[in-house]
Amino acid sequence: MNYDPIRLEVFRNLLRGISEEMGVTLCRTAFSPNIKERRDFSCALFDGEGHIIAQAAHIPVHLGAMPMSVRHAIDNVDMAPGDGVLVNDPYGGGSHLPDITLVTPVFLEGQAKPAFFTANRAHHADVGGMTPGSMPLSTEVFQEGIRIPPIRLIVDGQIQHDLLQLLLANVRTPREREGDLTAQIAANRTGERRLRETVAKYGLDEVLTYCTELQAYSERMTRHVIADIPDGDYTFEDVMDNDGILPGPVLIKVTIRVRGDEVEIDFTGSDAQVRGSVNANFAITMSAVYYCVRTLSKEPFPFNHGCLVPVNIKAEAGSVVNCEFPSAVAGGNVETSQRIVDVVLGAFQRAVPGRVAAACSGSMNNVTVGGFDPRRGEHYTYYETIAGGTGGRPGLPGMHATHSHMTNTLNTPIEALEYAYPLRVSRYAIRRKSGGQGAYNGGDGVVRELEFLGDAQVTRLSDRREYPPYGLEGGESAKTGENLLIHNKRRRKLPSKFNMQVEAGDRLVISTPGGGGYGSREPDAES
Repeated sequence: MNYDPIRLEVFRNLLRGISEEMGVTLCRTAFSPNIKERRDFSCALFDGEGHIIAQAAHIPVHLGAMPMSVRHAIDNVDMAPGDGVLVNDPYGGGSHLPDITLVTPVFLEGQAKPAFFTANRAHHADVGGMTPGSMPLSTEVFQEGIRIPPIRLIVDGQIQHDLLQLLLANVRTPREREGDLTAQIAANRTGERRLRETVAKYGLDEVLTYCTELQAYSERMTRHVIADIPDGDYTFEDVMDNDGILPGPVLIKVTIRVRGDEVEIDFTGSDAQVRGSVNANFAITMSAVYYCVRTLSKEPFPFNHGCLVPVNIKAEAGSVVNCEFPSAVAGGNVETSQRIVDVVLGAFQRAVPGRVAAACSGSMNNVTVGGFDPRRGEHYTYYETIAGGTGGRPGLPGMHATHSHMTNTLNTPIEALEYAYPLRVSRYAIRRKSGGQGAYNGGDGVVRELEFLGDAQVTRLSDRREYPPYGLEGGESAKTGENLLIHNKRRRKLPSKFNMQVEAGDRLVISTPGGGGYGSREPDAES
């Protein structure tokens, strides 16, 4: 060991703190409730080679995929000091089109190449496309919004207003989008400023040394986690309700092969890419896999490039877990990522029983609403993911009303929602007894009822309405979710994925799934 472990911990927390401060800047300066209230964004730092060195405790589905976007930007743009590169291309490491990533190189004095990169990814509530909110029941990526290859939004410190105007001309809410984009710029500049201060204090050589040592440390820890799993092959499969276009389940299957301190995650046998928008690109599948491996650790350690080294992912091109252009992908990021987690953790449960929780709700329960707000005289788009229950665990019940696994966002507070949009929250409550029963019950989902104060267009991308979250070790499955529309006092059951027009006075009732139960219940004393 050629480093000081105390110094290593100092740099671990210092770099993470910079990432967290970037997030605070983004949250506090953004315009949209989706970013400033729900915190649907992620921030990270990268070294000069484009390897992730630190991240904030933000959203797993963003952070695991972001290294591919940063690599895509580095490979396609010759960045100079003061530049900032924008990208959302799902086929270049993006997740789906609403998630826009900004990459900023950090050049130090006398350096011809960037010493670091700062990056953040934020979900914009609209980026164009066929429906408000840019989360449609699409059949190709062109229907989902504007697709941005790596391109310099900032050149020599100046925003390129002609490019900005091009982007804003293709969205329904340009004022809000401009505000959120400038907040992303501010966040990266915060990260750049703090990195410069760190180098000034400790010297570039020491900073780079500990960036490298942190990656080596995380690789050792990841290998330790894998080595603690018995060698063998472990298989599991599960399904999604449908793809939103055609009926019938979508299969995801995995075989995990553990050999010493390395692991292969093989998705051979999963369905081919589908017509609807639940296709996941390879970056999404990577995010879900890395997340699952880290959940097996008994001790916390930083996520960085070192975590990726001992994990090999095999996913056939053209499959639902590694789709090819121009497949629709809007729902792959939010729904398929959750099912990938369920499948991978289900396989790990067979390898290390007693260390994996039962299935969580298994859906981000996406809802997007758009229309014209007469109060403000402009169009609006509202986007939110809605919490569910988490699975029961060895020794502990699941948690109620929690955003789980690949999402780490918050809800939109009722006050903020009703202030920003022509909507009213008629009911918001825990959905009692929706979690699966067991020795340790699964957590309960929620009921969120929205009343529309004007005509609007609504899109829902949800799942686990047909196939429930599974229990483990004898625990029962949770209740499936339910979508209802109340129109003129008549209740109409809706599918898991839909797009429809609603009228003023209509109400949408979203009941989310609970988590699966864990362990068999003790028999009643009377029996």
